[in-house]
Amino acid sequence: GFHRFFPRVLRQSPVSAWRAEAAMLARRGLPWWHRSNPFWRYGALQAAMLMLAIALGGWLGLGLFVYQAAVAIWQLEAVNYVEHYGLTRRHLGDGKYEHVKPHHSWNASHTASNWLLINLQRHSDHHFKPDRRFPLLQTYGEDQAPQLPLGYPLMVFIAMNPLLWRRMMNPRVRAWRKFHYPDITDWKPYNKALNPPPR
Repeated sequence: GFHRFFPRVLRQSPVSAWRAEAAMLARRGLPWWHRSNPFWRYGALQAAMLMLAIALGGWLGLGLFVYQAAVAIWQLEAVNYVEHYGLTRRHLGDGKYEHVKPHHSWNASHTASNWLLINLQRHSDHHFKPDRRFPLLQTYGEDQAPQLPLGYPLMVFIAMNPLLWRRMMNPRVRAWRKFHYPDITDWKPYNKALNPPPR
């Protein structure tokens, strides 16, 4: 559920991103401490914003800045959770996966919430055509990309209740696997989430 996912992603994402940047630098023959490592820029910007918050609002300003940052991170990761729940790309071996296709992200073709979110719910096209601007993102039929039963705002709300979320989403994930990957019969790494033990 999301409540287990969120602390894990807070711990693992920075470490994973750091390792990816270090590996990219190493491929260019550069050490991890090289000035082109974007983490130095990110760290300097964060420090500058924290100092600016203190300068403008004192400790209360710092507290409000940290609070709004926490809310923004929570919202980002809640939407990430909804957009990718239970979906995976075929592993090709040697640490490689198939290219991203429209069926690797959940979409929501609900008009009002798409207007509200500037087509964020057309998430498959965002991954498939990453240089396309959000207002121009295209939608796909159910045979090309999986569809959520409700728009993102309601789905994020439902994701906060793990039992209701699993009841709604796990049958859809199983159907997605059967439709897009009928040849894969061993989903053991993922079945624990889709078939939690009875309480």
